[in-house]
Order: sequence, then C-alpha cells, then structure tokens
Amino acid sequence: MNTDLLTILDIIGAVSFTISGSLLATRKKMDYLGVCILGIVTAVGGGATRDLIIGNTPPVMFTNPIYVAISFVVANLVFLYLYFHINVKAKPKMSHFFENALFWFDTIGLASFTVNGVMVGVSVDESNIFLCTFLGVITGVGGGVLRDLLATEVPAIFRKHVYAMASIAGALATSLLWPVAGNIVAVAVGMVIIILIRYLAKRFEWNLPHIH
Repeated sequence: MNTDLLTILDIIGAVSFTISGSLLATRKKMDYLGVCILGIVTAVGGGATRDLIIGNTPPVMFTNPIYVAISFVVANLVFLYLYFHINVKAKPKMSHFFENALFWFDTIGLASFTVNGVMVGVSVDESNIFLCTFLGVITGVGGGVLRDLLATEVPAIFRKHVYAMASIAGALATSLLWPVAGNIVAVAVGMVIIILIRYLAKRFEWNLPHIH
C-alpha cells in the first residue's frame, strides 16, 4: 500500500469533510463548540468505524491524532470566516453559498475517504473484493451519517442524490482495478466515478425510487 498516497487522501478527506460538517453546523445555528464537534466527527467518524470493523483498536484517530488536530484547525477557520462574513456581508447570498459548498466539499470528502477505505481493505486482504468495497463505503459515508444524526437530519445516504450508490460504484471500481491497473489508476478512476455520479445526480436530480 502506498503510504504517501494514503496520507494525501486522508488529509484531503479530513479537510473536505470538516468543512462540510462545520457548514452544516452553522446552517443549523450551532455555537462554536457545535461547529468544532460536528466538523471533527464528520472528518474522523468513517475512519474510526472502519478501524473498529477490522479490529484496529484503538482507532487511528486516537493513536495518530494529527487528523483530529487538522480537523480542529479547519473547523476554527470555517467558524471565524463565517462568523465575520455573516455579520458583515449580506445574508441573502449565504443560503446559495451553503448549498454549493456543502455539496462539493461533501463530494470531495466522500471520494477521498471511499478510496482511502479501499486502500486499507487492500492492506488487509487484496483478494477480498467485498471486504475492500465494504470498507471503502463505510469509510466514505460513516462520517456523514454521524454528522447528519447529530444535526438531527435524515442521513444523506438514504435520501440524497444516490449518495451511497456513488460511493459503492467508486469503491467497487477501485477494488477491481487495483490488482490489474495499479494503485494510482485505481484511486483516480474511483474518485472520478464518485465525483461524476454525484455531479450528474445533482444536475439531473437523480434519486433512487422511494415511496411518496
């Protein structure tokens, strides 16, 4: 497993999901502590869940808290920026800003952490496609699920733009391509698939069938 690539994906995912969680906390009118907690939980929740599944205890967030520290710093930056932005500039523009920012940071975080989880699965058992794909999806959506539950929202994986399906498709592609195309190609293709599916689902309002 390419440790440098894994670290890069960890950082991208942590920053993106922290911003996503912090923005949602702000939209929910949470205070400073709420912004920090929601940002951090979104960033490290999926990885912690993955680690518990594979028996890697205590989870990496405790043995190497650098990502918690990064998340804390990013959450503070988001809070400070929005605190002064909302109080100084016109508020009507913020709703559109929130929606677009939440979508893109959430999408980038989902893509980064999904392929990250696949890489961890590969290190456990490269030949087990189901395990690699499952760990990818859990890592990708776990933090978002915890974020939504803490914010008293129905988790996005059950209602929003084929969220989990994008993660599944990207994780499966990464798992299948890994042994034949190498890690760089597999990771790149997996991330592109997730981002593309999320964009198209938002653009054309794709959703899975549901009961009205």
